[in-house]
Amino acid sequence: MTAIDNSPAQDIPALVARLGRRSIVFVGLMGAGKTVIGRKVAAALDLPFIDSDHEIERVSRMSVPELFSKYGEAEFRSLERRVLSRLLKQGPQVLSTGGGAFMSERTRKAIARSGVSVWLKADLETLMHRVTKRQNRPLLNTQDPRAVMQRLMDLRYPVYEQASIVVRTRDEPKEVIAAEVISGLVDHFKKHPDEG
Repeated sequence: MTAIDNSPAQDIPALVARLGRRSIVFVGLMGAGKTVIGRKVAAALDLPFIDSDHEIERVSRMSVPELFSKYGEAEFRSLERRVLSRLLKQGPQVLSTGGGAFMSERTRKAIARSGVSVWLKADLETLMHRVTKRQNRPLLNTQDPRAVMQRLMDLRYPVYEQASIVVRTRDEPKEVIAAEVISGLVDHFKKHPDEG
């Protein structure tokens, strides 16, 4: 078990017990840190970590950009829903989802049934700084990626607000953000004692 500062160690076994078979599901825009923070939280809780995009690539034998290019976004989202539905039956685990996954009402309901959603909320500057480092963002292959990101924020943030827990991700060490996620999970189960 990896210790994370700011998170009382005695809370971790209780938190894992409260999770039962449920998954911790990270949602948010590309660049929010769902995979990096998800891995840290999984290590701290001694749970498996799964990146849904990697699982989609594994089952399809194609990269996410290739899937978008060959089949289009609608077909990709359909595959994403099926993969997430299967993954959610395998908890407890920490699961990182693609930025558009939580936009599906069916997926949100499945996550609510089998998991606890955590939105990593970031501002535009943070997201742009992070996503410009990688070229595998199909939605940003455009003349004005900043405008696209702003549109995605305007469209998706009201839906992400439905997540069980919101943690503001920013230019802080990943251990700090992971500790805030764990504290948020502990608080969530204190406020919702019947859940789990």
